Amino acid sequence: MAGILAAIPAANALLNVFSALAIGTGVFFIRRGWRDRHRQAMWTAVALQVVFLCLYLVRMGLSGVTYYQGPPLFRAVYLLILGSHMLLAMVSAPLVAVTVWQGWRGRLALHRRVGRWTYPVWLYVTVTGPVVYLLLRDSL
Repeated sequence: MAGILAAIPAANALLNVFSALAIGTGVFFIRRGWRDRHRQAMWTAVALQVVFLCLYLVRMGLSGVTYYQGPPLFRAVYLLILGSHMLLAMVSAPLVAVTVWQGWRGRLALHRRVGRWTYPVWLYVTVTGPVVYLLLRDSL
């Protein structure tokens, strides 16, 4: 069990990387007017994030918080990235839900308006997640 728990942070970092790629790809597709491809890419990103969230909650429930142990010089940078990541992760979840719901319901005008805010916030969260992982991993 300990081996599986130890592998979850790396798996979550990879899930975030692939989710960020799917988000960027989805935006690329919609800017070219390729709605079906956009939809597929964004559903892929959502699915990856659902798997991420499940694994994250399992790991947190079973092993708790990991504290930064790296050089004190980088602690402030780590805390700044972690704080912004956590805050925007809390914001991104309802933004993603609203954006997906509006797109799924065919309310494209509202989907676009909310999506313009959702995209950069969600992308930031999926990019900073692996950064936080790397900063923690290198501090162990």
